[in-house]
Amino acid sequence: MRKRAISTSAIKQQARKAAGVVAAPTKSLKALADNGGELHGPSPNPATNLVIADIALRTGTTIARRAVERAVLGASYSPRKAKSILKGRTITETLLHGALARVAIGSVPGAIAVGGALIAKTLYDRSRARTARAEGAKDLHEMAKDGAQDA
Repeated sequence: MRKRAISTSAIKQQARKAAGVVAAPTKSLKALADNGGELHGPSPNPATNLVIADIALRTGTTIARRAVERAVLGASYSPRKAKSILKGRTITETLLHGALARVAIGSVPGAIAVGGALIAKTLYDRSRARTARAEGAKDLHEMAKDGAQDA
């Protein structure tokens, strides 16, 4: 009995089919638009769809980030004080945190540098836990006062 050889591409295709993965379309967006094909999204203009997607993703990310920040602070503080602390952050702190996140996301060396710095800071704080806890509580108390004044 002769065995039939199966190519790796045929195996991959069968695996995709079994997993329910649909093959990528072979036509480009320009070809679809030229052929009267329909593009996905609320607008027929792909640039508008990109703007809508960008705004939706940024909004979702911001909401998720705020929820995580409140949850982290909520473990030690009341929801009201946590909200005041988050309102009391300075523009400089917000911009610095955003810049560090972009550096960490931008490249592997950036992620290693930022992650390494955070690990070093955590280990430093743990080595002087009592003093760091007092300093952190003082800083958060000041931020909460600033946030309460803004409200």
